[in-house]
Amino acid sequence: MPRFFLHEHIRRPQDFQAVYDRRRSAADGTLVLYAKENGLPHSRVGLSVSKKFGMAVVRNRIRRLMREAYRLSKEEVPSGYDIVLIPRPLDEYSLEPFRHSLVKLAKQAIRKIERDPPPTKEESA
Repeated sequence: MPRFFLHEHIRRPQDFQAVYDRRRSAADGTLVLYAKENGLPHSRVGLSVSKKFGMAVVRNRIRRLMREAYRLSKEEVPSGYDIVLIPRPLDEYSLEPFRHSLVKLAKQAIRKIERDPPPTKEESA
């Protein structure tokens, strides 16, 4: 069983912001996924569950389900990317919809990244 290691977490606010600033996302009825190249041999994941989802107990359950979906699906998700997962409001949350959406949306967002590489320093200056 693959583990979810500490170095696979995105924790710092500036890391989350860098993923959002890259502006490569994909979404469906279950998740919104943002992705960015990270230059590492592994992918990292960040989970963003806002207070609009309810009390801490509910938000933590959603986070646990998303974390487990990533852990179980990380062989299917290409490595070398930072991924931020944001759930959509649903009546009921379960593991399988998160797993299915994560794999599908990660591939979509990474295709967008590969089509449109980040600007080089000369281009942005």
